Amino acid sequence: MFTGIITDIGMISNVTRGTGGEWGDTRMLVHTNYDVDTIDIGASISHSGACMTVVEKGHLSDNSYAGWYSIDVSDESLSKTTMGDWASGTLINLERAMTARDELGGHLVTGHVDGTGSISEIAAIAGSKRIRFQAPQNVMMGVAPKGSICVEGVSLTVNDVGNDWFEVNIIPHTADVTTLGKLDVGDKVNLEIDLIARYVARYLSHMKDRNG
Repeated sequence: MFTGIITDIGMISNVTRGTGGEWGDTRMLVHTNYDVDTIDIGASISHSGACMTVVEKGHLSDNSYAGWYSIDVSDESLSKTTMGDWASGTLINLERAMTARDELGGHLVTGHVDGTGSISEIAAIAGSKRIRFQAPQNVMMGVAPKGSICVEGVSLTVNDVGNDWFEVNIIPHTADVTTLGKLDVGDKVNLEIDLIARYVARYLSHMKDRNG
């Protein structure tokens, strides 16, 4: 479980497509500023909104990042998130799993991406950025004005909603400490709707099926 408050911007340094073995998953090597000595093998980390498991880790000899770790990415994750487009040099938002003592500064985020969207408009407003995202209907059914949404792993408040789009405001701090400030029109993003909205939508769908 995560909060949507980004604590590091990591970099994909290598992508290796599995060619054998039992699963044949894609392995990605991530450079990070986290102290890898505090990361357990098997730990969950959010990668631009997608929860992945650490399978290897180590230190780096240069000073660009503190260390590295590897994750295995299934074909399902590659097809349902933006991870299929990641390559060496891709910058990603990172958040370690929350603990019972963490401050819940964002909202409850599972790291299970509901779908991908794309940026259709960016406007500068008094130092901030207003960004409009186009999103599929399975995402839009859980998006409401002043509600929460997770974009690229970042917890954001929805300002306005249309039939197939929603808008958020990005303050300068958020633009600086996440990858959102580097996004441009046409870029794809990972989206996860609010956890409560997800269960409400499922409940309403179940009731509709029961009532015919």
